[in-house]
Amino acid sequence: MDSYIFLDDLRLFAHHGVSPQETLVGNEFTLSLRLKVDIAKAMQSDDVADTVSYADVFLAVKEEMATPSRLLEHVAGRIAHRLLRQFPTLQQVELKLAKRNPPMGADVTSAGVELTLRR
Repeated sequence: MDSYIFLDDLRLFAHHGVSPQETLVGNEFTLSLRLKVDIAKAMQSDDVADTVSYADVFLAVKEEMATPSRLLEHVAGRIAHRLLRQFPTLQQVELKLAKRNPPMGADVTSAGVELTLRR
């Protein structure tokens, strides 16, 4: 059985960007996670200790998003690596991070990166 925990379209305000204006003013970002983890024991026990708490995942993501970076690639990598370190039962992290209304002179809702890291 494959099983996953996910957070979809998490909205966070942060100060990431290449230009000084972006890091000064900040922007809204969206983040989605799909975390491969065996939830078989939790299915039986009904105990959060037998799974990965998505509330704890959110706190880790929030802390990483609070540290400004120039590139979304850097932020996404930091988040994915931290989740694998902090939650040893995770087998895989799929992450999508997007900046809403990026300042690039295009009519685009968002732009960003996607990555998958496996243990």
